Amino acid sequence: MSDSLVHWHIEGRTSKVTLDSPDNRNALSGALLEQLLTALQRAGADAVTRVIWLGHTGDVFCSGADLKEQLQTFRQTGASPGAGGLVPILEELRNSPKPVVAEVRGAVRGGGMGLVAASDIVIASESSTFAFSEARVGVVPAVIAVPVLERIGRAAALELFLTGRPFSSAEALRAGLLTRVVPSEQVDREMATVLAELLKAAPGAQAQIKRLISRVPGLAPEIAYSEMVSLSQRLFSGPEGQEGMAAFRERRPPDWA
Repeated sequence: MSDSLVHWHIEGRTSKVTLDSPDNRNALSGALLEQLLTALQRAGADAVTRVIWLGHTGDVFCSGADLKEQLQTFRQTGASPGAGGLVPILEELRNSPKPVVAEVRGAVRGGGMGLVAASDIVIASESSTFAFSEARVGVVPAVIAVPVLERIGRAAALELFLTGRPFSSAEALRAGLLTRVVPSEQVDREMATVLAELLKAAPGAQAQIKRLISRVPGLAPEIAYSEMVSLSQRLFSGPEGQEGMAAFRERRPPDWA
């Protein structure tokens, strides 16, 4: 892409999608949202890619909505673009059959919190900070509440949403927003470890795991058990299940290709 605000490239079996608009702190402008969705879709459709790595340049992961662009649009048209452009991106992250790992090395605010919450695994540096800052500019974390409330509890959401205060990576970890927090100098090593761990698992099984984690909590127990028994039987008799068990018997790594 020319004037690219988002980069996509493949490293082995991993697609790295990088927010690269440090001049405005990787704010979610219309152009960045469009390019981010395209990059995620390309990564999701790529036959080589097993894992999607969401990263960033600069010392801010994402500052949220591009408020200058929003204000300019409102002055010109009398209407605000709102956060509708973020919806397909959050859905792409949440519904991708491939695991999504977010790497956070700086501040995250507003809509950027939705990108973090919609990722499957989040590795953050100890120095990273977070905030649901919407209430402090007179709006609410409406769209991002969908993935966020799947990760954090009611008590934490009420306090953090209502105050809009910044909070540390340690607090974000306790709230359930993050997966692991490490010193800044260890982020590279932790990312490499997590990516390697993910590549050892079966891709079809990972896709089913993402679906069941979203689906099972909303089902009545009797329906959930029935569906999960059927799923288990289907996967045990499927090619990945058969290959996995054969590899276990033969004491070799499984060949998921």
